[in-house]
Amino acid sequence: MAEKKVRKIEATAPLRAAQAFTPVKKRRVAAYARVSTDKDEQQNSYEAQVDYYTTHIQGNPEWIFAGVYSDAGITGTSMKKRDGFNQMVVDALAGKIDLILTKSVSRFARNTVDSLTTVRKLKEKGVEVYFEKENIYTLDSKGELLITIMSSLAQEEARNISDNTAWGQRKRFADGKMSLGYSHFLGYKKGAADGEMEIVEEEAVIVRRIYTEFLAGKSTYDIAARLTEDGIPTPAKRTTWHASTVGSILHNEKYKGDAILQKRFTVDFLSKKTKGAVSKGC
Repeated sequence: MAEKKVRKIEATAPLRAAQAFTPVKKRRVAAYARVSTDKDEQQNSYEAQVDYYTTHIQGNPEWIFAGVYSDAGITGTSMKKRDGFNQMVVDALAGKIDLILTKSVSRFARNTVDSLTTVRKLKEKGVEVYFEKENIYTLDSKGELLITIMSSLAQEEARNISDNTAWGQRKRFADGKMSLGYSHFLGYKKGAADGEMEIVEEEAVIVRRIYTEFLAGKSTYDIAARLTEDGIPTPAKRTTWHASTVGSILHNEKYKGDAILQKRFTVDFLSKKTKGAVSKGC
C-alpha cells in the first residue's frame, strides 16, 4: 500500500465578520411619570419616580438618556391636559426616542382607547413602551392583547373611583353638609371654632351695597362701574369689577341662607365633561 501523504495547513488569523466592526447603536430611552393629585404623599411619589428613572436610565451603558416626561396632579383618564405626556409622544414620533419606560399601564393611561391608540402610533414609528409592573413590551407579539386587558382594568378602576367619589358627595349633601371656596366668597369666612360660615363685616358691607343698589334699580354694569371707581376689591382681590361678578353675587342663594347643591355634575368620568343645572333666576 502506498504511503499516505499528510499536508499540514498552518492556522491563520480568523476572518472577522464585517458586522463585528459595526458599533451597536445605543437606544434613546425616556420615561414617563405621573401622579393624579397634589397631596404631599403623591408629590413624594412623583419626585421618587422622576429620580428613579433618571438614575436607572443614566446607569445603563447601552442607553442614552432622553429625559423624564411628567405630569403632576393630572388625571390619567384623558390626555387633553397631560402636557408632559403629549410632548413625549410628539418627541417620540419625531424620532427622538426609541424606548419609553413607565411604572404601569394605569400610569400611562386609564382610558383604554387612548392607551391603545397611543401605543399603536408609537409602534408604527418603531418606538417601544415598557410597562414595569406588568412586564409588558409593546413590540412583543402579545403586547397589545395584554395592554388591552390591563387598560380595561385600569379604566374600570377609574370608573369605580369616580362612582365612589360621587356617592360620597351625595351622602354629604343628604347630611346637609357643603363646602365653600371662601377665598372667592365675599362676605364670609370659615369659622375657627366650628367650621361654620362666619360673617366678615367689612366685606358684608359691600354685599349689602350691591343688593341695595340693585333693588334701587341700578344695573349690574352700573354697580360694577361704581365699585371699581371707589377702589373696592373684588372677591378675587382684584381692582376691576365686571357685571358678571356682580351678577354672580346677586344670584348666589347662600346670601339668603339657602344652599343649592350639585349645581354642576360630571356627565362622563373619562372626558370629565360637566353639566350645570338649569338656572331659575334669583
